[in-house]
Amino acid sequence: MTNAAKETKAQRVERLKRAQNPWEGLEEIRRFAREGFESIPPEWIGTYFRWWGVYTQGDGAGVTGGQNGEGRALQRFMVRIRIPNGMMSSRQLRAIADLTRRHANGIADLTVRQNIQLHWITIESLPEVLDGLWQVGLNTTGACGDVVRNVTGCPVAGVDADEIVDASPLVLEASRLLAGNADFYNLPRKFKISITGCRVWCPYPEINDVGLTALTRTVGGEPEVGFSLRVAGGLSTEPYLGARLNAFVRWNQVLPVIRGIAELFRDSDVLREHRERARLKFLFLRHGWTADRFLGELQERIGFQLDPAVEERPPDDVYRDHVGIHAQKQSGLSYVGAVALRGRITAEQMQSAADLAERYAGGELRATNMQNLLVVNVPTLNAEVLAGEFNAIGLKVGGSAFWRGTVACSGTEFCKLAITETKSFSRWLVEELEERLPGFDQHLKLHVTGCPNSCGQHWIADIGIEGKKIKVHDRMVDAYYFCVGGALGLHQATARPVGYRCAATDVPDALERLLGRYLAQREPGENLRRFFVRHSDTELREFLAGEVVAAVARDLPDPTRGLSQSAGGIGD
Repeated sequence: MTNAAKETKAQRVERLKRAQNPWEGLEEIRRFAREGFESIPPEWIGTYFRWWGVYTQGDGAGVTGGQNGEGRALQRFMVRIRIPNGMMSSRQLRAIADLTRRHANGIADLTVRQNIQLHWITIESLPEVLDGLWQVGLNTTGACGDVVRNVTGCPVAGVDADEIVDASPLVLEASRLLAGNADFYNLPRKFKISITGCRVWCPYPEINDVGLTALTRTVGGEPEVGFSLRVAGGLSTEPYLGARLNAFVRWNQVLPVIRGIAELFRDSDVLREHRERARLKFLFLRHGWTADRFLGELQERIGFQLDPAVEERPPDDVYRDHVGIHAQKQSGLSYVGAVALRGRITAEQMQSAADLAERYAGGELRATNMQNLLVVNVPTLNAEVLAGEFNAIGLKVGGSAFWRGTVACSGTEFCKLAITETKSFSRWLVEELEERLPGFDQHLKLHVTGCPNSCGQHWIADIGIEGKKIKVHDRMVDAYYFCVGGALGLHQATARPVGYRCAATDVPDALERLLGRYLAQREPGENLRRFFVRHSDTELREFLAGEVVAAVARDLPDPTRGLSQSAGGIGD
């Protein structure tokens, strides 16, 4: 008698999703809160909670402290708050601050998809957290799980003096259409959407499953605003920059097109066979799809033809952190952008930011995908005073290129998939670089990711460092692997792995050497991207190491081991 084949991870997850729509399980969550952590069944711990924006929190050791590609979990949760377009009111941010103070050890993280994450949440307090968010018009629905994630947009939509159109109404409509919609609770994997009306593509459409960017065409002598469409972008261990379709999407076609693409994804059974190859991009990477085929399938799905694409103007080496004081399109008003270094923010800072937004403006705030915080519609006469108040609470309106440009994922502090600690490391790294290179005068995107999943988006950074472990004096220590030259827009490219890896403690030395060589040898007007293009991997390794060194491999995870990180981490 033969044994039945062992159920694969993909088969198990698909079975659980067919068995229950987790969004119908609110009363079960309330029961778990009454009965305690031990009452929670495995299917909720490992799967269903994610649909509610909830993950079990790691024990601080990361992936190396566990087994089967995942670290040990505490009886605590991370809760991700969904904030479409990053738009929130002072009342909402004040409520998040209060919940953070009472239930989350006083700290939160701004994410690269305009969300806010809380940590240290107990099952007993989870319903109170959810109820507290609902009372101010916020929720966690679909912030994690195999669903449509937070819909992102330009954080200065509606106030940007140079925008083509304010696309935030479409962001909010798309979020209302898809978040919590039972038709889309069971997708093969996460599904990410960005819609922007700005000229500099703030929400990074190239790395979204659906990326819509505004542009203008002339019809009958009259201008018409519509959108360019990219599909199937994504990072993780196998980055793919979205394919542009030959389509001009009119304003009133945006929602049907988004729904149609979500349906195509939902109904792609081939993507349900392997968790590590379940994103939309794998139709292109593994199954032979082309942009033309995708467009044909989409048009058949939505029932109408899209007009051909028109010429677009991708942003050319534009830096998009929104930090500082900037004039709005509205006369007499400005927006003020402050840095939450590596996304970490305290309850007190959120409380103060909410109060300041009301005192000096109309109480409107925005979160950005560079983990920063803005106040919009500030009377220009108040802008400098507001900036000073932000500086006083540790949210700098300005700062060095390192302070402004550093992005970091959760790391081993909270994530079960991470290999390295990232948040404290990133702050230390910034302080070291400020001291060593005080006159560094170039914008810099320095992204720190604690594992190959790229939740810290190292593939699109000027310098992206990926967490590893190496042995030093018979002890395994945190280390980082260097990738350089990532870019989006006109010069889109994923960062090049250059074959250099060093202990985390040696990263400041390596970056000081690399950036020092750039400052000494750059050509007139040459930015970092062009400098990296001009040099070989061998030369860049020498700059980093201070000597000629042989290349080392990135140590990609072996997909045959079933590691959860090979499909993408818990990033949003």
